[in-house]
Amino acid sequence: MAAGGGNEDAVTLPRRRLRACHECDLLVALPALQGGLNAECPRCGHVLVRRHHHPAQRSLALAVSALTVLLLAVSFPFISFQVRGIGNRIQLTETASALIGFNEPLVGIIVILTIVVLPGCYLAAVIWLQVGLIRRNPLPKSRLIARALVYMVPWMMADVFVVGTLVSLIKVAGIADITLGVGFWAFCVFAVLLLLTNQSLDRDWMWFSLAGEPLAPAGARPGEQTAPQGLVGCHICGLVNRCETDSETHCRRCGEHLHQREPHSLQRTWALLAAATVLYIPANAYPVMTATKLGESEASTIIGGVMIFLAGGDWPIALVIFTASVVVPISKVLALAWLCIIARRGGERLTNLQRVRLYRLTEFIGRWSMIDVFVVAVMVALIRAGVLMSIDPGPAALSFGAVVILTMLAAMTFDPRLLWDNPAGSDRLKFRHRKLKAEGT
Repeated sequence: MAAGGGNEDAVTLPRRRLRACHECDLLVALPALQGGLNAECPRCGHVLVRRHHHPAQRSLALAVSALTVLLLAVSFPFISFQVRGIGNRIQLTETASALIGFNEPLVGIIVILTIVVLPGCYLAAVIWLQVGLIRRNPLPKSRLIARALVYMVPWMMADVFVVGTLVSLIKVAGIADITLGVGFWAFCVFAVLLLLTNQSLDRDWMWFSLAGEPLAPAGARPGEQTAPQGLVGCHICGLVNRCETDSETHCRRCGEHLHQREPHSLQRTWALLAAATVLYIPANAYPVMTATKLGESEASTIIGGVMIFLAGGDWPIALVIFTASVVVPISKVLALAWLCIIARRGGERLTNLQRVRLYRLTEFIGRWSMIDVFVVAVMVALIRAGVLMSIDPGPAALSFGAVVILTMLAAMTFDPRLLWDNPAGSDRLKFRHRKLKAEGT
Protein backbone atom coordinates (compact mmCIF):
# COMPACT_ATOMS: atom_id res chain seq x y z
CA MET A 1 0.00 0.00 0.00
CA ALA A 2 1.60 3.25 -1.12
CA ALA A 3 1.57 6.11 1.33
CA GLY A 4 0.41 9.55 0.33
CA GLY A 5 2.98 11.89 -1.15
CA GLY A 6 0.94 14.78 -2.54
CA ASN A 7 1.52 18.49 -1.93
CA GLU A 8 -1.62 19.14 0.08
CA ASP A 9 -1.75 22.14 2.36
CA ALA A 10 0.51 21.35 5.31
CA VAL A 11 -2.02 22.89 7.69
CA THR A 12 -4.63 20.26 6.86
CA LEU A 13 -2.28 17.30 7.19
CA PRO A 14 -2.05 15.23 10.37
CA ARG A 15 1.43 16.15 11.54
CA ARG A 16 1.65 13.03 13.68
CA ARG A 17 1.70 10.73 10.67
CA LEU A 18 4.67 12.04 8.70
CA ARG A 19 7.60 9.79 7.81
CA ALA A 20 10.77 10.40 5.82
CA CYS A 21 11.89 7.64 3.49
CA HIS A 22 15.37 6.48 4.50
CA GLU A 23 16.30 5.59 0.92
CA CYS A 24 15.05 8.53 -1.16
CA ASP A 25 14.39 11.20 1.52
CA LEU A 26 10.79 11.80 0.44
CA LEU A 27 8.50 13.13 3.16
CA VAL A 28 5.36 11.00 3.24
CA ALA A 29 2.01 11.37 4.98
CA LEU A 30 1.07 7.93 6.25
CA PRO A 31 -2.48 6.66 5.81
CA ALA A 32 -4.36 4.88 8.57
CA LEU A 33 -3.21 1.26 8.53
CA GLN A 34 -5.02 -1.86 9.63
CA GLY A 35 -3.22 -4.96 10.85
CA GLY A 36 -1.46 -6.87 8.08
CA LEU A 37 -0.92 -3.81 5.85
CA ASN A 38 2.29 -2.02 4.90
CA ALA A 39 2.93 1.60 3.95
CA GLU A 40 5.44 2.04 1.13
CA CYS A 41 7.22 5.09 -0.20
CA PRO A 42 5.37 6.19 -3.36
CA ARG A 43 8.64 7.15 -5.04
CA CYS A 44 11.06 4.28 -4.36
CA GLY A 45 8.87 1.55 -2.86
CA HIS A 46 10.78 1.34 0.42
CA VAL A 47 8.60 -0.06 3.21
CA LEU A 48 8.02 2.72 5.73
CA VAL A 49 5.75 0.93 8.20
CA ARG A 50 4.64 -2.66 8.71
CA ARG A 51 1.46 -3.02 10.72
CA HIS A 52 0.73 -6.34 12.47
CA HIS A 53 -2.20 -7.82 14.35
CA HIS A 54 -1.48 -8.04 18.10
CA PRO A 55 2.16 -7.01 17.58
CA ALA A 56 3.36 -7.31 21.18
CA GLN A 57 1.79 -10.71 21.84
CA ARG A 58 2.95 -12.09 18.51
CA SER A 59 6.55 -10.93 18.87
CA LEU A 60 6.70 -12.09 22.48
CA ALA A 61 5.45 -15.59 21.63
CA LEU A 62 7.92 -15.98 18.76
CA ALA A 63 10.85 -14.59 20.76
CA VAL A 64 10.21 -16.87 23.73
CA SER A 65 9.90 -19.86 21.40
CA ALA A 66 13.08 -18.97 19.53
CA LEU A 67 15.10 -18.43 22.71
CA THR A 68 13.87 -21.75 24.13
CA VAL A 69 14.86 -23.60 20.98
CA LEU A 70 18.26 -21.87 20.99
CA LEU A 71 18.89 -23.19 24.49
CA LEU A 72 18.07 -26.68 23.22
CA ALA A 73 20.40 -26.22 20.25
CA VAL A 74 23.39 -25.37 22.46
CA SER A 75 22.56 -28.04 25.05
CA PHE A 76 22.23 -31.12 22.86
CA PRO A 77 24.68 -32.74 20.40
CA PHE A 78 24.86 -30.91 17.09
CA ILE A 79 26.47 -33.32 14.62
CA SER A 80 28.54 -36.48 14.85
CA PHE A 81 30.55 -38.40 12.27
CA GLN A 82 32.26 -41.77 12.13
CA VAL A 83 34.78 -43.27 9.74
CA ARG A 84 36.41 -46.69 10.17
CA GLY A 85 35.35 -46.91 13.78
CA ILE A 86 36.74 -43.50 14.69
CA GLY A 87 34.41 -40.59 15.12
CA ASN A 88 33.64 -37.31 16.79
CA ARG A 89 30.58 -35.54 18.15
CA ILE A 90 30.32 -31.80 18.58
CA GLN A 91 28.12 -29.24 20.25
CA LEU A 92 27.05 -26.08 18.44
CA THR A 93 29.42 -23.88 20.42
CA GLU A 94 32.40 -26.05 19.47
CA THR A 95 32.27 -24.61 15.96
CA ALA A 96 33.68 -21.46 17.55
CA SER A 97 35.82 -22.93 20.33
CA ALA A 98 37.64 -25.22 17.88
CA LEU A 99 38.74 -22.21 15.85
CA ILE A 100 39.96 -20.48 18.99
CA GLY A 101 41.94 -23.62 19.84
CA PHE A 102 43.64 -23.47 16.43
CA ASN A 103 44.85 -19.89 17.01
CA GLU A 104 42.01 -18.32 15.04
CA PRO A 105 40.32 -16.46 17.91
CA LEU A 106 38.93 -13.66 15.76
CA VAL A 107 37.19 -16.07 13.41
CA GLY A 108 35.86 -18.03 16.37
CA ILE A 109 34.51 -14.87 17.98
CA ILE A 110 32.81 -13.87 14.72
CA VAL A 111 31.14 -17.28 14.52
CA ILE A 112 29.84 -17.38 18.09
CA LEU A 113 28.69 -13.75 17.97
CA THR A 114 26.70 -14.12 14.76
CA ILE A 115 25.01 -17.44 15.49
CA VAL A 116 24.47 -17.45 19.27
CA VAL A 117 25.37 -14.32 21.22
CA LEU A 118 23.77 -11.58 19.12
CA PRO A 119 20.63 -13.59 18.28
CA GLY A 120 20.25 -14.49 21.96
CA CYS A 121 20.65 -10.87 23.04
CA TYR A 122 18.21 -9.77 20.35
CA LEU A 123 15.55 -12.21 21.50
CA ALA A 124 16.05 -11.28 25.15
CA ALA A 125 15.68 -7.62 24.19
CA VAL A 126 12.47 -8.29 22.28
CA ILE A 127 11.05 -10.17 25.27
CA TRP A 128 12.02 -7.33 27.61
CA LEU A 129 10.35 -4.73 25.41
CA GLN A 130 7.17 -6.63 24.65
CA VAL A 131 6.56 -7.64 28.27
CA GLY A 132 6.66 -3.97 29.23
CA LEU A 133 4.35 -2.97 26.39
CA ILE A 134 1.82 -5.67 27.23
CA ARG A 135 1.82 -4.45 30.83
CA ARG A 136 1.41 -0.88 29.50
CA ASN A 137 4.37 0.05 31.65
CA PRO A 138 7.69 -0.06 29.73
CA LEU A 139 10.51 -1.67 31.67
CA PRO A 140 13.68 0.30 32.51
CA LYS A 141 16.04 1.19 29.64
CA SER A 142 13.42 0.19 27.06
CA ARG A 143 14.26 3.06 24.71
CA LEU A 144 17.97 2.24 24.78
CA ILE A 145 17.24 -1.43 24.14
CA ALA A 146 14.85 -0.60 21.29
CA ARG A 147 17.57 1.49 19.65
CA ALA A 148 20.04 -1.39 19.96
CA LEU A 149 17.72 -3.78 18.11
CA VAL A 150 18.27 -1.96 14.81
CA TYR A 151 22.04 -2.39 15.02
CA MET A 152 21.92 -6.09 15.91
CA VAL A 153 19.71 -7.27 13.05
CA PRO A 154 22.27 -7.24 10.17
CA TRP A 155 24.77 -9.31 12.15
CA MET A 156 22.49 -12.20 13.08
CA MET A 157 23.36 -15.01 10.68
CA ALA A 158 21.66 -18.14 11.95
CA ASP A 159 20.09 -18.79 8.55
CA VAL A 160 23.44 -18.41 6.78
CA PHE A 161 25.02 -20.81 9.29
CA VAL A 162 22.38 -23.44 8.52
CA VAL A 163 23.23 -23.27 4.82
CA GLY A 164 26.95 -23.42 5.62
CA THR A 165 26.38 -26.48 7.79
CA LEU A 166 24.45 -28.23 5.02
CA VAL A 167 27.28 -27.54 2.58
CA SER A 168 29.74 -29.03 5.08
CA LEU A 169 27.61 -32.14 5.54
CA ILE A 170 27.37 -32.73 1.81
CA LYS A 171 31.13 -32.39 1.60
CA VAL A 172 31.70 -34.96 4.36
CA ALA A 173 28.86 -37.37 3.60
CA GLY A 174 30.82 -39.15 0.88
CA ILE A 175 33.69 -40.15 3.17
CA ALA A 176 32.05 -40.67 6.57
CA ASP A 177 28.80 -41.54 8.29
CA ILE A 178 27.01 -38.41 9.50
CA THR A 179 24.44 -38.27 12.30
CA LEU A 180 22.40 -35.15 12.86
CA GLY A 181 21.76 -34.52 16.53
CA VAL A 182 18.91 -32.84 18.34
CA GLY A 183 20.97 -29.66 18.46
CA PHE A 184 21.10 -29.45 14.67
CA TRP A 185 17.35 -29.76 14.20
CA ALA A 186 16.72 -27.37 17.07
CA PHE A 187 19.03 -24.81 15.47
CA CYS A 188 17.22 -25.11 12.13
CA VAL A 189 13.93 -24.38 13.89
CA PHE A 190 15.61 -21.54 15.76
CA ALA A 191 16.81 -19.94 12.51
CA VAL A 192 13.25 -19.91 11.17
CA LEU A 193 11.79 -18.55 14.41
CA LEU A 194 14.44 -15.84 14.55
CA LEU A 195 13.47 -14.63 11.08
CA LEU A 196 9.79 -14.69 12.01
CA THR A 197 10.48 -12.76 15.22
CA ASN A 198 12.30 -10.03 13.34
CA GLN A 199 9.54 -9.79 10.74
CA SER A 200 6.85 -9.67 13.43
CA LEU A 201 8.20 -6.52 15.09
CA ASP A 202 5.97 -3.51 14.45
CA ARG A 203 8.60 -0.86 15.16
CA ASP A 204 6.29 2.06 14.40
CA TRP A 205 3.74 0.86 16.94
CA MET A 206 6.48 -0.10 19.41
CA TRP A 207 8.01 3.38 19.48
CA PHE A 208 4.60 5.02 19.69
CA SER A 209 3.80 2.81 22.68
CA LEU A 210 7.18 3.48 24.32
CA ALA A 211 7.38 7.24 23.91
CA GLY A 212 4.34 8.55 22.08
CA GLU A 213 4.85 10.66 18.97
CA PRO A 214 5.65 14.36 19.16
CA LEU A 215 4.21 16.53 16.43
CA ALA A 216 6.25 16.85 13.27
CA PRO A 217 7.82 20.28 12.70
CA ALA A 218 5.35 22.90 11.52
CA GLY A 219 5.33 23.70 7.82
CA ALA A 220 6.52 20.25 6.72
CA ARG A 221 5.53 19.60 3.10
CA PRO A 222 4.82 15.96 2.19
CA GLY A 223 5.71 14.97 -1.35
CA GLU A 224 9.06 16.78 -1.20
CA GLN A 225 12.48 15.78 0.07
CA THR A 226 13.12 16.53 3.72
CA ALA A 227 16.64 17.97 3.40
CA PRO A 228 15.64 21.17 1.53
CA GLN A 229 12.99 21.71 4.22
CA GLY A 230 15.56 21.49 7.01
CA LEU A 231 14.11 18.18 8.20
CA VAL A 232 15.40 14.67 8.75
CA GLY A 233 13.73 11.38 9.56
CA CYS A 234 15.12 9.28 12.39
CA HIS A 235 16.38 5.94 11.05
CA ILE A 236 15.70 4.31 14.42
CA CYS A 237 12.17 5.34 15.40
CA GLY A 238 10.99 7.13 12.24
CA LEU A 239 10.14 10.48 13.82
CA VAL A 240 10.61 13.56 11.62
CA ASN A 241 12.89 16.14 13.27
CA ARG A 242 14.16 19.61 12.47
CA CYS A 243 17.80 19.50 11.34
CA GLU A 244 19.66 22.20 9.45
CA THR A 245 22.27 21.50 6.77
CA ASP A 246 25.70 20.30 7.98
CA SER A 247 24.51 20.20 11.57
CA GLU A 248 23.86 17.43 14.04
CA THR A 249 20.80 17.00 16.16
CA HIS A 250 19.21 14.37 18.36
CA CYS A 251 15.90 12.67 17.79
CA ARG A 252 13.27 14.09 20.10
CA ARG A 253 11.86 10.63 20.75
CA CYS A 254 14.71 8.10 20.88
CA GLY A 255 17.77 10.35 21.28
CA GLU A 256 19.63 9.03 18.22
CA HIS A 257 22.21 11.28 16.54
CA LEU A 258 20.78 12.63 13.28
CA HIS A 259 22.23 14.24 10.16
CA GLN A 260 20.52 15.20 6.93
CA ARG A 261 23.12 13.05 5.19
CA GLU A 262 25.55 10.60 6.74
CA PRO A 263 28.80 12.51 7.39
CA HIS A 264 31.58 11.56 4.96
CA SER A 265 29.46 8.71 3.64
CA LEU A 266 31.27 8.33 0.32
CA GLN A 267 34.74 8.67 1.83
CA ARG A 268 34.07 6.01 4.44
CA THR A 269 32.51 3.70 1.87
CA TRP A 270 35.53 4.07 -0.43
CA ALA A 271 37.90 3.36 2.47
CA LEU A 272 36.04 0.21 3.47
CA LEU A 273 35.86 -1.00 -0.13
CA ALA A 274 39.59 -0.43 -0.56
CA ALA A 275 40.37 -2.40 2.59
CA ALA A 276 38.06 -5.23 1.49
CA THR A 277 39.72 -5.35 -1.93
CA VAL A 278 43.19 -5.59 -0.41
CA LEU A 279 42.14 -8.38 1.97
CA TYR A 280 40.39 -10.29 -0.80
CA ILE A 281 43.79 -11.06 -2.35
CA PRO A 282 45.14 -13.16 0.57
CA ALA A 283 41.64 -14.57 1.08
CA ASN A 284 41.99 -16.29 -2.30
CA ALA A 285 45.75 -16.77 -2.44
CA TYR A 286 46.14 -18.59 0.88
CA PRO A 287 44.43 -21.84 1.93
CA VAL A 288 41.14 -21.53 3.73
CA MET A 289 41.60 -24.98 5.30
CA THR A 290 44.08 -27.85 5.35
CA ALA A 291 42.84 -31.45 5.22
CA THR A 292 44.97 -34.28 6.60
CA LYS A 293 44.15 -37.83 5.51
CA LEU A 294 46.29 -40.83 6.46
CA GLY A 295 49.11 -38.51 7.43
CA GLU A 296 49.12 -36.56 4.16
CA SER A 297 48.09 -32.90 4.22
CA GLU A 298 46.45 -31.00 1.39
CA ALA A 299 45.75 -27.28 1.53
CA SER A 300 42.59 -25.98 -0.12
CA THR A 301 41.85 -22.46 -1.27
CA ILE A 302 38.35 -21.11 -1.91
CA ILE A 303 38.60 -21.79 -5.64
CA GLY A 304 40.23 -25.15 -4.89
CA GLY A 305 37.21 -26.14 -2.83
CA VAL A 306 34.92 -25.23 -5.71
CA MET A 307 36.98 -27.39 -8.07
CA ILE A 308 36.81 -30.34 -5.67
CA PHE A 309 33.02 -30.21 -5.68
CA LEU A 310 32.98 -29.93 -9.47
CA ALA A 311 35.31 -32.92 -9.81
CA GLY A 312 33.00 -34.93 -7.57
CA GLY A 313 29.95 -34.03 -9.62
CA ASP A 314 28.42 -31.81 -6.92
CA TRP A 315 28.01 -28.82 -9.21
CA PRO A 316 25.04 -27.31 -7.27
CA ILE A 317 27.20 -27.06 -4.13
CA ALA A 318 30.11 -25.78 -6.19
CA LEU A 319 27.81 -23.12 -7.63
CA VAL A 320 26.65 -22.08 -4.15
CA ILE A 321 30.20 -21.72 -2.84
CA PHE A 322 31.44 -19.97 -5.98
CA THR A 323 28.53 -17.54 -5.87
CA ALA A 324 28.87 -16.79 -2.15
CA SER A 325 32.68 -16.62 -2.08
CA VAL A 326 33.56 -15.10 -5.46
CA VAL A 327 30.59 -13.63 -7.30
CA VAL A 328 28.94 -11.89 -4.33
CA PRO A 329 32.03 -10.16 -2.84
CA ILE A 330 33.34 -8.96 -6.21
CA SER A 331 29.92 -7.86 -7.43
CA LYS A 332 29.23 -6.03 -4.18
CA VAL A 333 32.52 -4.12 -4.30
CA LEU A 334 31.99 -3.15 -7.94
CA ALA A 335 28.36 -2.17 -7.40
CA LEU A 336 29.07 -0.02 -4.36
CA ALA A 337 32.04 1.61 -6.10
CA TRP A 338 29.84 2.45 -9.08
CA LEU A 339 27.13 3.85 -6.81
CA CYS A 340 29.70 6.03 -5.06
CA ILE A 341 30.79 7.43 -8.42
CA ILE A 342 27.20 8.04 -9.49
CA ALA A 343 26.36 9.71 -6.18
CA ARG A 344 29.30 12.08 -6.65
CA ARG A 345 29.16 12.83 -10.37
CA GLY A 346 25.71 11.82 -11.49
CA GLY A 347 25.07 10.02 -14.75
CA GLU A 348 22.49 9.02 -17.31
CA ARG A 349 22.65 5.24 -16.87
CA LEU A 350 19.82 3.73 -14.86
CA THR A 351 17.13 5.70 -13.11
CA ASN A 352 17.38 6.54 -9.43
CA LEU A 353 14.88 3.81 -8.66
CA GLN A 354 17.04 1.24 -10.46
CA ARG A 355 20.09 2.49 -8.58
CA VAL A 356 18.33 2.17 -5.23
CA ARG A 357 17.24 -1.35 -6.14
CA LEU A 358 20.86 -2.19 -6.91
CA TYR A 359 21.85 -0.82 -3.51
CA ARG A 360 19.18 -2.91 -1.80
CA LEU A 361 20.48 -6.01 -3.56
CA THR A 362 24.07 -5.37 -2.45
CA GLU A 363 22.91 -4.78 1.11
CA PHE A 364 20.89 -8.00 1.14
CA ILE A 365 23.37 -10.44 -0.39
CA GLY A 366 26.49 -9.35 1.50
CA ARG A 367 25.94 -11.47 4.60
CA TRP A 368 25.58 -14.67 2.58
CA SER A 369 29.28 -14.65 1.78
CA MET A 370 29.79 -15.86 5.36
CA ILE A 371 28.82 -19.34 4.16
CA ASP A 372 32.47 -20.17 3.46
CA VAL A 373 33.56 -19.09 6.94
CA PHE A 374 30.84 -21.21 8.53
CA VAL A 375 31.84 -24.20 6.39
CA VAL A 376 35.36 -23.92 7.78
CA ALA A 377 34.03 -23.61 11.34
CA VAL A 378 31.89 -26.76 11.08
CA MET A 379 34.54 -28.81 9.28
CA VAL A 380 37.32 -27.90 11.71
CA ALA A 381 35.19 -28.78 14.74
CA LEU A 382 33.71 -31.97 13.30
CA ILE A 383 36.52 -33.67 11.39
CA ARG A 384 38.83 -34.70 14.22
CA ALA A 385 39.97 -38.31 13.70
CA GLY A 386 43.69 -38.00 14.34
CA VAL A 387 46.05 -39.01 11.52
CA LEU A 388 43.18 -40.82 9.83
CA MET A 389 41.37 -37.61 9.00
CA SER A 390 41.40 -34.05 10.31
CA ILE A 391 40.88 -30.50 9.07
CA ASP A 392 42.67 -27.38 10.28
CA PRO A 393 41.73 -23.77 9.50
CA GLY A 394 43.88 -21.81 7.08
CA PRO A 395 44.95 -18.16 7.18
CA ALA A 396 42.47 -17.24 4.44
CA ALA A 397 39.52 -17.81 6.79
CA LEU A 398 40.28 -14.65 8.74
CA SER A 399 40.96 -12.62 5.60
CA PHE A 400 37.74 -13.70 3.96
CA GLY A 401 35.71 -13.09 7.11
CA ALA A 402 37.17 -9.59 7.25
CA VAL A 403 36.20 -9.04 3.60
CA VAL A 404 32.59 -9.96 4.35
CA ILE A 405 32.44 -7.66 7.38
CA LEU A 406 34.07 -4.75 5.57
CA THR A 407 31.73 -4.99 2.58
CA MET A 408 28.74 -5.12 4.91
CA LEU A 409 30.00 -2.03 6.71
CA ALA A 410 30.56 -0.33 3.34
CA ALA A 411 26.92 -0.93 2.40
CA MET A 412 25.81 0.43 5.78
CA THR A 413 27.89 3.60 5.52
CA PHE A 414 26.71 4.39 1.99
CA ASP A 415 23.79 6.82 2.13
CA PRO A 416 21.34 5.97 -0.70
CA ARG A 417 19.68 9.37 -0.33
CA LEU A 418 22.72 10.83 -2.08
CA LEU A 419 21.54 9.15 -5.27
CA TRP A 420 18.42 11.31 -5.24
CA ASP A 421 20.38 14.49 -4.58
CA ASN A 422 22.03 13.99 -7.97
CA PRO A 423 19.22 12.49 -10.09
CA ALA A 424 19.63 10.67 -13.37
CA GLY A 425 18.70 12.45 -16.56
CA SER A 426 15.45 10.55 -16.99
CA ASP A 427 14.45 11.39 -13.42
CA ARG A 428 15.12 15.09 -14.00
CA LEU A 429 12.95 15.01 -17.12
CA LYS A 430 10.12 13.27 -15.26
CA PHE A 431 10.32 15.80 -12.43
CA ARG A 432 10.28 18.72 -14.87
CA HIS A 433 7.32 17.21 -16.72
CA ARG A 434 5.36 16.88 -13.47
CA LYS A 435 6.27 20.45 -12.51
CA LEU A 436 5.16 21.89 -15.87
CA LYS A 437 1.97 19.86 -15.72
CA ALA A 438 1.22 21.18 -12.23
CA GLU A 439 1.88 24.77 -13.35
CA GLY A 440 -0.40 24.27 -16.34
CA THR A 441 -3.27 23.26 -14.10
